[in-house]
Amino acid sequence: MLIDTHSHIYSTDFIHDLDEVIQRAYSNDVRKIILPNIDSSSVKNLLNLVDTYPHICIPLMGLHPTSVNHDYQEELQVVEYWLKKRKFYGIGEIGIDLYWDKSFLEEQTHAFRFQLELARQYQLPVVIHVRDSFDEVFQVIQETKDDKLTGVFHSFSGTIEQANQIIDLGFKIGVNGIITFKKSGLDHVIRQIDPSNLILETDSPYLTPTPFRGKRNESSYLVYIAQKIADLHQMTVGDIAKITTENARKLFGI
Repeated sequence: MLIDTHSHIYSTDFIHDLDEVIQRAYSNDVRKIILPNIDSSSVKNLLNLVDTYPHICIPLMGLHPTSVNHDYQEELQVVEYWLKKRKFYGIGEIGIDLYWDKSFLEEQTHAFRFQLELARQYQLPVVIHVRDSFDEVFQVIQETKDDKLTGVFHSFSGTIEQANQIIDLGFKIGVNGIITFKKSGLDHVIRQIDPSNLILETDSPYLTPTPFRGKRNESSYLVYIAQKIADLHQMTVGDIAKITTENARKLFGI
């Protein structure tokens, strides 16, 4: 059994074949799919998918850093509203993204801190988005960290030193299709990390693993990520599936 700990299959990229995408995932032993939210515009599709497939789809609630702009306070109110209204299994996707736009760094940082506090309040793990912002994100985490805060650094593509910093915090490392990219260099890093610190994700519809790179990603492709990690650690896919599934279950309480 595999758990896709990060997927956006509720997006419009899947509007025409969502049922088939779910079935392919299930047929490839992906039995749980965790769905981080983006912003107020994505909530309806996300919750509709969860209500349609409650035994497979696991909802998270949060505000994505690239959706933080002048009206971000209103967006945070939406996050608070939904957390009070129904059950979620984590706060995400949250963090800081300085790849596309650095002009909202202050607002992104405030939104990040605010949602970390929500995670403490609701005793939920956080799913952290880091893009060109590891130092900024890590500083906020260090300033606010306590024993109650847990989570994952999603879509990890950093150095072994950064990985060790994450592990020392007690957080997990989210590995997706980047691990299969020949020029990413991530394989050299993940080879040095014990699988007990890893969870698997696709980030569908993005970051499609080899051999499907260039096409739309989906949760069924998680098996290629698991296989790559198994090869790096000279383990079986079954072993990697067992370890990472248990990691995900403990982290998200599923």
